Amino acid sequence: MTVDAKTRRDRIEQRLRSDFEVGYAELAAEFDVSEMTIRRDVEALEALGVLRRVVGGAIAVKGKDAEPSFATRVADAAEEKRHIADAVADLVSHGETLILDSGSTALAVARSLRGRRLGLTIVTPSILVALELVDEPDTTVVLTGGEVRPGELSLVGPTAEDTLANYNCDTFVMGVAGIDVDRGISDYHHGESRVKRSASRRVDRVIVAADKSKLGRVTFVSIAALADIGVIVTDGEPDHPALVAARGAGVEVICVAGGAA
Repeated sequence: MTVDAKTRRDRIEQRLRSDFEVGYAELAAEFDVSEMTIRRDVEALEALGVLRRVVGGAIAVKGKDAEPSFATRVADAAEEKRHIADAVADLVSHGETLILDSGSTALAVARSLRGRRLGLTIVTPSILVALELVDEPDTTVVLTGGEVRPGELSLVGPTAEDTLANYNCDTFVMGVAGIDVDRGISDYHHGESRVKRSASRRVDRVIVAADKSKLGRVTFVSIAALADIGVIVTDGEPDHPALVAARGAGVEVICVAGGAA
C-alpha cells in the first residue's frame, strides 16, 4: 500500500537507526515508488540532519552530528517537557519582553504561557511558537524572519540574527541539545546555534530549559559556557555532575522532579 511522504520518511529514519545504511533501490521497491521519490525523501532527511547521502543510498549520522527529527523530539519526554515548561513559565513576569527559542521544549513553554495573560512581548525564530501565541490576548509576537529550516520551521541565517541584534529584551528561554561539565551548552546545528548566541547577547537573563537526556551530553556546536547561563530548568537529579558544575559556576538550577537546587 502506498504511504504518504511523511510516513515514508519516518520509516526511513527508523530503518537507519537499526541498520545504519539504506539503499535507494531497496527503499523504492519497499515503498513501491520511484528512486527519484526516494532521493527526494533522503534529501529532505539530510536537511534535517538525520542522515548523510552516499553513493547509492544514505548512512545514518551518528555521534555529535546526529539531530533527531522534530517529530521525534516532540514525542520524547513529552510529559517531562510539559512540567519543565510550566516551571519556566512561572519564572516569567508580567510585561516582560521575552525571546523564546525554537525547538520542542520552547514550543512546550509557549503552550504553558497560553492563558496566563502576562502581557508579554515575545520575539521568536520559531514559526510554530508564533502560531501558538499569535492569538493570545495581551501578547505581542515578533517573528524574526530568516531562512526556514524544513521540518523544524525555525528561522536561521543573517536576517534572524540581525533582527535579534536590534532588540533589548529581558529574558531568553533557550532550548539546547547538551549541557556538559567541561564543554558547557551545545546544540546540533550551526545556524540554530548562531541564532541562540545572538539572542543571548540581547537579554538580561538566559533560562535554559532542558530535559534530563541533555545532561552530560556534548553535541556538535558550542553555544556558551555554563557561567553565561542564568537559570537551568530540568527534570534531572540535583546531584547530576553537569548540574553540580552549573551551580558552581553561579547558575540557579531548578529541578522540577527533585525540588529546587
